[in-house]
Amino acid sequence: MQLLDEIPDNTAAEEWFEKARWGDTRSCGHCGATDTVRIKSGKPMKYRCRTCKKHFNVRTGTFLKGTHIPLRHWVYTIYLMMTNLKGVSSMKIHRELNITQKSAWYMMHRIREAMDTAPPSMFSGEVEVDETYIGGKESNKHSSKKLKQGRGAVGKKAIVGVKERESKEVKAEVVPGTSRVIIEDFVDSNVKQESKVYTDDAKAYKGLKKKGYKHESVKHSVGEYVNEQAHTNGIESFWSMFKRGYVGTYHRMSLKHLHRYVGEFVRRQNIRKRDTKDQMREVRRGYYAGRNNEPSLNESKEFNIGLIVRHAGLELNYGLLHMGYIFPYKSAEQEPLLPSADYEPQEAA
Repeated sequence: MQLLDEIPDNTAAEEWFEKARWGDTRSCGHCGATDTVRIKSGKPMKYRCRTCKKHFNVRTGTFLKGTHIPLRHWVYTIYLMMTNLKGVSSMKIHRELNITQKSAWYMMHRIREAMDTAPPSMFSGEVEVDETYIGGKESNKHSSKKLKQGRGAVGKKAIVGVKERESKEVKAEVVPGTSRVIIEDFVDSNVKQESKVYTDDAKAYKGLKKKGYKHESVKHSVGEYVNEQAHTNGIESFWSMFKRGYVGTYHRMSLKHLHRYVGEFVRRQNIRKRDTKDQMREVRRGYYAGRNNEPSLNESKEFNIGLIVRHAGLELNYGLLHMGYIFPYKSAEQEPLLPSADYEPQEAA
């Protein structure tokens, strides 16, 4: 394998990461200063900063900080995740690298965090918007786990996505629901006005024309899937790939980390036309860019969308809707009212 020839050991893997992070000028992982020296013994770390007097290495200040997994394992895992369109399971990584499944799972979530970077520009031209749901069917659940609230989307998490037809790039986000307010907020955040937006006939899309978009839809409810240029086949093909990974590779996706899986498939879709080496370089760049304060794997950002809930003329800002709970904010202009130690979160309706 060419990858094994180019990166035969951990020393080569470390140089691969250092080249992405520092290029020709090494900088401190703590303060960013360039006045650094190399420690001959490599202890306690490979480099030392003369400005802040702290030791650091290529892992410092990145999603690799605090890990002792060999860097060569990280490179190989990135390779497997980028070359398998439907994803790769932590059990396969566990067997390939002879590490525990827990370590493989841990590595893959950190790599997903580096992959979770949406295209920087707003989409324009012709775009397709659609939503899907992830979660088990109520009819397949044990009677003790059934919510008994109906069928369809009950007990599932909603994901809304948009695909730009010209570039074929995708953006997707886990959302707390598919109401008109949430859908319009997502479209406003990702699509330029005056763009032509194609959707199905769901009521949540009815107000897009008033928001300044050229909106056309197909009536899935009566079996219409293509009406001249109006269709959502592009974004639905992305959902198909995502669900093939869900059913065939992972079998189950933790709803707590669902946004990470979505980010993985979005990133892989957006760079799939590139050479494998270029794909790996993209992930390598993401491993350190802005990761000094990356969220813990125990934290979820899936509902941090600043949702404006309108009810009876009163606007309430639920800026943090986290893991099925809501924490109140004073208002959109004020600082968030953080819960006290004895605060018990209310379940979201």
